[in-house]
Amino acid sequence: MLLSLNWLREFVPYEGDAKTLADRLTMLGLEVEEIANPFAALEKIVVGHVLERTVHPSSDHLSVCKVDIGTGEILDIVCGAPNVGAGQKVPVAPVGTTMPGGLVIKKAKLRGQASCGMICSERELGLGEGHEGIMVLDQALVPGTPICDALGLDQVVLDVSITPNRADCLSVLGLAREVAAAFALPLTIPQARVTESGDVFEGFAIEPDPELCPLYQARLIRGVKIKPSPDWLRYRLLALGLRPISNIVDVTNYVMMECGQPLHAFDRDLLRGSRIRVALAKEGMTLTTLDGQDRTLTERDLLIWDNERPVALAGVMGGANSEITDGSITVLLESAVFDPASIRKTARRLGLSSDASYRFERGVDQIGNTHAMNRAASLIAAVSGGAVAPGVAKAEPRPFARKIIPFAPAKATKLLGVEMSPGFCRDTLSSLGCEVASEPWQVTAPSFRLDLEREVDLIEEVARVYGMDRIEAVLPTVKKSLADLDKADPTFAFLSQVKDWGRGVGLSEVVNYSFVGTADLDRCGLPLDGRVQIFNPLSEEMNVLRTEIAPGMLGSLRQNMSQDNTRIRIFEIAHSFVQDPKSDTLTRENNRLGILLHGSRFPGRYPYPEGRFDYSDIKGLVEHLLQTLGAEAANFERAGQHPYLAPEIVVRAGDVVVGRVGMIREDLADAYQARGEVWYADLDLDLLLGLRLQIKFKAIPKFPVVRRDMTLVAPLDLAIGAVIDTVKALQEPLLTDVFLVDIYAPEGSAERNLTYRFVYRHAERTLKDKDVEKINLRIGQHLVERLPVRFS
Repeated sequence: MLLSLNWLREFVPYEGDAKTLADRLTMLGLEVEEIANPFAALEKIVVGHVLERTVHPSSDHLSVCKVDIGTGEILDIVCGAPNVGAGQKVPVAPVGTTMPGGLVIKKAKLRGQASCGMICSERELGLGEGHEGIMVLDQALVPGTPICDALGLDQVVLDVSITPNRADCLSVLGLAREVAAAFALPLTIPQARVTESGDVFEGFAIEPDPELCPLYQARLIRGVKIKPSPDWLRYRLLALGLRPISNIVDVTNYVMMECGQPLHAFDRDLLRGSRIRVALAKEGMTLTTLDGQDRTLTERDLLIWDNERPVALAGVMGGANSEITDGSITVLLESAVFDPASIRKTARRLGLSSDASYRFERGVDQIGNTHAMNRAASLIAAVSGGAVAPGVAKAEPRPFARKIIPFAPAKATKLLGVEMSPGFCRDTLSSLGCEVASEPWQVTAPSFRLDLEREVDLIEEVARVYGMDRIEAVLPTVKKSLADLDKADPTFAFLSQVKDWGRGVGLSEVVNYSFVGTADLDRCGLPLDGRVQIFNPLSEEMNVLRTEIAPGMLGSLRQNMSQDNTRIRIFEIAHSFVQDPKSDTLTRENNRLGILLHGSRFPGRYPYPEGRFDYSDIKGLVEHLLQTLGAEAANFERAGQHPYLAPEIVVRAGDVVVGRVGMIREDLADAYQARGEVWYADLDLDLLLGLRLQIKFKAIPKFPVVRRDMTLVAPLDLAIGAVIDTVKALQEPLLTDVFLVDIYAPEGSAERNLTYRFVYRHAERTLKDKDVEKINLRIGQHLVERLPVRFS
């Protein structure tokens, strides 16, 4: 919201500087992003007095003027405007001036005649479209006066960032209320006195949709003359970045910036019949808007209809079939209130954001609507020579109901930690437009403050005006006992433990959106059943909730690849979403852990060896996690076909399948710009939370271990884990561990040598070799009998 300091001072007698004002507004929660001069390009342009004008000796359309610009030196300036004449006061750009269009004024010779400056037109100054001749100023002006001062231009404009809940501050009036409250100044609201004349405006029916249009009213102005707006109106709109169009349209924009109420002017003679309806569009119909674009509508778009056809896209933009033109003589001025959600959806769907829709979708002042309409009607009559007809066409199916909120100054003091006296609370709330009654305290929120709903909202208002910067930062007393540890959220603590584990093993955490694109799920081969669609997606790339977290992690892979970061070790803890009719939300959520590895196992510099991630890396991480969580040891089993893993290895903790690991399909990895194998693990954290065992401590063994290696000749298709599982099934009490240490597979052979290491220990004594040999032999014979293996 752009705020002119001069315009603000018409509401509030603020005499301070712009910097002080900006600091105070920022502390009120209305951050000022910039203080700018919209007419900075005109700073060097001054008022000049044309002392003499003669015809150029070498041209019949050029004039040679002697101009006084207040410096004591009379300038010779060659001018081609037909309306230049002696005695005029004109805007002059001296040598060295850079014009708004970028032209630099230099000393020049025009057909042999020296020219030391330029006499300017409106267009050259960026103040209008007039270019038939130079701009002639008030004769009372003094030569040398800066043009900005001479024309009364708004040279100080604050760019105020307005949060979505403060729709009331999208106007000069709204910001003036804040300034008045902050500096304890009186607030003066411009009068909206309407002088009515002519025939009564009657017999015009208004039929609004009661749910989507709680108020619609209109006035009629007859005998208008369409022409450019007066200077003061055009210059003010230019200061706020709005392009002047015509006197009627400019007034509606002016009042919108002043009061925050968007208005629309129809050419009454182009409306068919004597009825205005506010109703939804029909599916597939089109409307040509004021920007000349044909808009295809849906049955959720709200329209303004005359007796036969739509004439405007409600709250967003008018229709071309009823716009004000140079031939318009009768204006129907609309002032309405529309449902914010309806306007927001239409504007976003069509990509058609306007100053009007920006305000309607945040909410406007229903009670202040009449003031804005009358203010605009009186200004239109003044700038167009028209007459406001007596009477108003109005329908208000849903009158505004003010909120009455209980309030206690003592609670404000307790919540803020600073003494808030009842007098200060009353004065503050009253200055913000609230009606305050005490014994007991009841505060009636004003109609323009739609964000005031609860007592805490009122406390926030008191704190804002008091000054958030004046409230000292004090750490609250926190009392905690050991008994409180049992009350902690176990799920949160578990997920935090897993995150700590991920960072501890050298993985980087990623956080992806819960929204993905349908194309992402299709690319991963995930089923259509169970997908949760987004009714109003931000884009087609975010139109469905993820049923698995793999698409998001593959997106992170692609992002890293695009930045030439090819060594990737990442993890993500996130929810997956699947339709579930039995759930309260119709969606079942599941905590998942995803781990993705790609590229070099080591950084690729001395003294690290070369090598790329493979199955052993992803398997080792999963085993380490389960061991860290105290779950049962992981077992890995090859499974069947999988949508995006080839192969899929199922992970079991005991008898429970807790996830899967595997390599991403080569074609899918290529689609995400991978430069080699991509290894991925997906684990169900909700299951792991239930399987987590209580960690128990035991003494460190006192006696040493004895190790024995055994090499077996096995067929190539015998799983390595089959030997280990067979050994563990014996439940030999002295055997503490068994694992593979080496593989030798001769080329062209159907067999391979597998070397296993057996670890023995006795808890109460040192083992003797003969004891170990006896057990080791028995285990070996058991393996030969049960499996297709033989001793090497």
